[in-house]
Amino acid sequence: MTALEPLRGLIVIDEIQRRPDLFPVLRVLTDRRDNPARFLILGSASGALLRQSSESLAGRTERVILGGFSLAELGEAAAEKLWLRGGFPLSYLADCEADSQAWRKNFTQSLLERDFPQWGVRIPARALLRFWTMVAHYHGQTWNAAEPARALGASESTMRRYLDLLTDAFMIRQLQPYHVNIGKRQVKSPKIYLRDSGILHQLLGIDTLKSLLMHPKQGASWEGFVIEQVLALVPHDASFFWATHQGAEIDLVLQRGTELFGIECKRTDSPRLTPSIRNALQDLGLKRCAVIYPGRRRFPLHQLVEAVPLGSLAEGEPVFPG
Repeated sequence: MTALEPLRGLIVIDEIQRRPDLFPVLRVLTDRRDNPARFLILGSASGALLRQSSESLAGRTERVILGGFSLAELGEAAAEKLWLRGGFPLSYLADCEADSQAWRKNFTQSLLERDFPQWGVRIPARALLRFWTMVAHYHGQTWNAAEPARALGASESTMRRYLDLLTDAFMIRQLQPYHVNIGKRQVKSPKIYLRDSGILHQLLGIDTLKSLLMHPKQGASWEGFVIEQVLALVPHDASFFWATHQGAEIDLVLQRGTELFGIECKRTDSPRLTPSIRNALQDLGLKRCAVIYPGRRRFPLHQLVEAVPLGSLAEGEPVFPG
């Protein structure tokens, strides 16, 4: 209080997760009459930290989640490099692939060996690394805790706890399923994605673009990369995926108010209208659907469906016109 109270203007506090005891002080300072200061609080995420900030500063804060580099910042020509190296600045800007790979390896080790213990996580770093590597092989699939639990000799509840820890750290995205009242059995488990494609490739042992293009997880990796770009650049209120046990699926469902929009990610030169898209249009009542692919030409596939080049995101073109 003695240090912060006299300050005026914009005050930046970095690595706030190391001093969670500051939140009660900030609450007092932000409640001052004619408040002379504004606080920009930066830090890595953890579940306990986010809960404490929500409780201490309820109604006083705006929370902004920052990702890595996006296509809108780097341009269409950077798409393949961004996909391979990921969006962390020091990984993307490294002088060579070996340096980029080394940075990502050191980052994962530091997160597990230093940051997690500072957040109060009492789990061996080696165990979390094995789990994280296993999750990388499930990238783009629906989550089933039983399989990694058997492989690691742990309980399903332990696997869910590990998954939530990495989700809190913004390393993993748990994309929740969308449900609608139809006469079909729908998937109810979340889909799992590693949020940064560079970290995914490091855990999978992919170190060059050639090895990425030959890897069996190439399609799933590209799907996750496109989803992260869409979520960063396309306005929406909530995001889901949708799938039925009969095989119909939409990679990403964006909700804006009461309207739903569909996104399909296809790494192909000639995207087409699939039965899954037809089913989603009918069952979900999608207003529009976009099939994002790595080509250059934008063209319609249906009255409500359009093939959209990934480069459109880099150029700032709306995925859903109007």
